[in-house]
This record gives sequence, C-alpha cells and structure tokens, in this order.
Amino acid sequence: MESQQNNEYKAFWEERYAETAYSYGKAPNEFFKQWIQKFEPGSILLPADGEGRNGVFAAKLGWDVISNDFSRAAEEKALQLAEQERVSIHFMVNDIEELNLPDAKFDAIALIFAHFSPEKISSIHKKLVKALKKDGIIIFEAYSKNHLEYRERNPKVGGPGNVEMLFSKADIERDFGGFEITLLEEVETKLNEGKYHKGVGSVLRFVGKRK
Repeated sequence: MESQQNNEYKAFWEERYAETAYSYGKAPNEFFKQWIQKFEPGSILLPADGEGRNGVFAAKLGWDVISNDFSRAAEEKALQLAEQERVSIHFMVNDIEELNLPDAKFDAIALIFAHFSPEKISSIHKKLVKALKKDGIIIFEAYSKNHLEYRERNPKVGGPGNVEMLFSKADIERDFGGFEITLLEEVETKLNEGKYHKGVGSVLRFVGKRK
C-alpha cells in the first residue's frame, strides 16, 4: 500500500513539473532569498528543490549547489533555468531517503516547502543534520499545522491537505534539538510564487546553526 502511495505521489509531481510554466515561478522564495544572503557562500544542499528556483539563486551568489528532487521533469527545468541564468548547479534525481550523503559535507541545507510523508519526516531531518558541518546552517520554511484553514478558504495557496505533513515549533525543536536557534516563528504570509502558491497562508520558519 505504501509503495502504491509513493508511486501516486511521484506521478503527481512528475505531471505538475511537466507543465510548461514553472509551477512556483523562477524567482527564489523570499524567506530563502533574505537569509541565504546573510552567510558566506560554501556548499549547500537543497532537498525537494523542484524546478531549481532556489538552487539557481544560491549559485548566482557563489554557492556550490546540490539540488535534489525525485522528478526528472523538475531536473530538466532546473538545469534550463541554471543555463538561462548562466550558472551551474548539480542536480540529483532520487528520493532523499535513498541519497548517499557523506557526514559533515555541507555548510548549509535549505528546506523550502519540503513536505515529506509523516512517517519519514523525522528520519529525513536526522539524515540531513548528519550531512551538515559543525556550525552549518539550516534555512527552513514550510506550511504550519494551522495552514489547513487557510487552504480550505483558498486552495490556490497550496500545501498538503494532511495535517501530519505540516509543521509546529515542537516538530522543529524535536528534529533540530542540537541547534543554536537564530529564528523560530510561525507567521501569516502572503505568497505569490507561480501558479500553485498564491494567497495568504500560515508558515513555520526556522534558521539554526548546528552546534
């Protein structure tokens, strides 16, 4: 049953990213844009980077970028965007769970609307923490558990319909407990990211440094 759900989930994203337009636009996420510029460029991993808008922006700032998604269509559009912007990114097509990530490899990891299956979220986060260097940075923005009511009022704002795929401050404190917290907040924000993130929603934001 789980395998069937995984296949349906992957088919959904493959179909979405196969559309001609960039699903969430070509511009970077505003929260990511604001925070990534505060740090000295190094190596960065972007799981669930989709069509590459955030990875390409980081590359333009001088970061050594590895973007990841399980969609071939996403990879194709991400590499097209990188070419348009005259930068280079490395794109790994795979389920994040199956990626072989070296320990203490990255200076930063960005999780921007990276919503995973409920039973996998914590294990994925722990895997990513191991791949982060000491003093490495996490930049995180995703829909909060309170987002469902916003989604019910306006489906165009996007996000999962399963509350267990959404986040609370307690979830972040649990999964990133060994971090020095720079920012941890739940806020209402207006999204204008392509076709599928349009309108007011509730997001959880976290910036932290691995101790």
